[in-house]
Amino acid sequence: MKAAKIFPSADDYAQLAVRNLVMDMCMQNEGGHGGSALGMAAIGVALWKYIMRYNPSNPDWFDRDRFVLSNGHASMFLYVMNHLVGYENWTINELKGYGAAKTNGYTTISHAHPEIEVPGIEVTTGPLGQGIANAVGLAIASENLAANFNEASLEPLIQSRIYCMTGDGCLMEGVALEAISLAGNLQLDNLVLLYDDNQVTCDGPLEWINSEDINLKMRASGWEVIDAANASYDVEAIVAALRFAKFSKGKPVFIHCRTVIGVDTTTAGTYKAHHGTFDRASIARLKRLAGLPDESTHVVPIEPLQFFRERKTYGRELENKWNALKSRYETACPQKAAELQSRIDACEFQGLATREINGNLLEKLWTANPALCGSGADLVNSNKISYSMTDVFNPMQSHKGRYIRNGIREHAMASIANGLAAYNPGTFLPITATFFHAAPGIQMGALSHLPVIHIATHDSFVEGQNGSTHQPVELDSLYRAMPDLTYIRPCDGEELVGAWKVALENNHGPSMLSIARDPVGPVPNTDRYKVKLGAYVIMENPSADITFVSCGTNLHYVVAATESLRKKGISSRLVSAPSLRLFDQQSQLYKETVFLLDGKPIISVEEYVATVWARYATASIGMTGFGYSASNPSNYARFVTKYLEELGGGNARMRGWRQL
Repeated sequence: MKAAKIFPSADDYAQLAVRNLVMDMCMQNEGGHGGSALGMAAIGVALWKYIMRYNPSNPDWFDRDRFVLSNGHASMFLYVMNHLVGYENWTINELKGYGAAKTNGYTTISHAHPEIEVPGIEVTTGPLGQGIANAVGLAIASENLAANFNEASLEPLIQSRIYCMTGDGCLMEGVALEAISLAGNLQLDNLVLLYDDNQVTCDGPLEWINSEDINLKMRASGWEVIDAANASYDVEAIVAALRFAKFSKGKPVFIHCRTVIGVDTTTAGTYKAHHGTFDRASIARLKRLAGLPDESTHVVPIEPLQFFRERKTYGRELENKWNALKSRYETACPQKAAELQSRIDACEFQGLATREINGNLLEKLWTANPALCGSGADLVNSNKISYSMTDVFNPMQSHKGRYIRNGIREHAMASIANGLAAYNPGTFLPITATFFHAAPGIQMGALSHLPVIHIATHDSFVEGQNGSTHQPVELDSLYRAMPDLTYIRPCDGEELVGAWKVALENNHGPSMLSIARDPVGPVPNTDRYKVKLGAYVIMENPSADITFVSCGTNLHYVVAATESLRKKGISSRLVSAPSLRLFDQQSQLYKETVFLLDGKPIISVEEYVATVWARYATASIGMTGFGYSASNPSNYARFVTKYLEELGGGNARMRGWRQL
């Protein structure tokens, strides 16, 4: 059955096209999170047709507006919009892949949640709240570039604005609230957060779990608040709110969009619309409204398709105008233009010369590398990060600075850093510095292959006076196991230089430098150039009875312990292993020169839980519970002597790994 289409406006027809495609995607593999996407259709029309600056023919245009879907489970909303406006990779066939089993080699870019590797996707989202923090990072990046490179006498060259979509779940997550607080304090008026308020969660009505006044909360956090009452249908009202947001100065903008989840279906307004399929009668009715046969799928009528595809022409014109503006800028401001171009092309760190290591290392790197930005979480003195007051990213002074005062917002700090790194590859190289916390943000950065340098500043048991809460016995295992994160634990200043060199050259994921506050004793033969190997021999002895391996601030204890063992007639060789991830990447031939296959014992020594050493060591001295004070040479000697007596000269590798 097919009905004639009658619409008051092109906007109505356009949002119906969005809803019909969303329904098709939910039904094609019998599932998906379509309810929110249906309710947000009018918001999609407002953003992609009337507000955002982007070029579907070039998803990487530098000065584009960025859109972040923090409620990433509603990914089909983003995928449908990308298809309708004409992103070349977002074809109907790709949309048909959403929810597919992906067997027999079949792949699709329509993932359950958006992934940054796909053109048209700015950041990977899924864990609720992370996208809001990413959006704050993107906004800081744009504000910083605008403050440093825009010229008052010329049309602004950097105009990129950040739009972020959120649901109620994100607004309950701590990481999002930290980021929202910081954005208000930093007065990021290029950031717009749109709240899809459909009053429903997975389990039921929102009022079951949350009764706060979100508008008051956002105003108290320093945000401008705009209400859009009928946001499931009223495109004009949403456009008006978004245009008003552009005139907001000194405050980020929160647009409270009242929507209906699963709008125009039998489950509208209920938790049943959150995910799953929709009733056939509702689908058929919406198809007929669009002038399509009841049974049609994945068909967009020509009128709404042309309505959206006009954005391809508009986007090309926008980028061409920007390129012309950039040419005029290069003529008027050649030095600043060259600096900007180097940031667009990505700063290169290979071959960076750092000859000395001391408390001012980061300060020297900061001066040498304009892409470095970020800071710690209210731990400047503890982290030994120095900065100039003129280099603070501060609305009371300027957004030109690169030093960001995150306050005590550790989780948001890591996720905001991801947003900075995602703005454009290499334009910003963020650092964070705190304890071992903020794992969710670090994990999302690793999953997204975003180059961020995390400095874990308190990794030692010598942090004894603060107790076991400050002695991270298990977190190193998490970070060492995390794919695409390069975890490095240098033992002294020489290895720290090498660790920085590795981190600065790592363009394909985050790095973590695990350092400590306690002084270290002498360690022989450390080598900054061998840190990239992950592990290397620092004390060789061809006739050694045993091989020790350690890293970080534990290594100097092992050096002392080898001397104690020598006096007992036990000879040792010693390996420094600052990064098992890097060591894993070396050739098998090299690995066998470090950890010999001669059957003699190899003992790892580290004041962490020894979950990661078994693939190289035959036994481990490590923690089996939460904090107590650092081991010392006499303890090592006691453990090792007992282990050797138990082996009785037997093959340690054949006996299997032991916890000592």
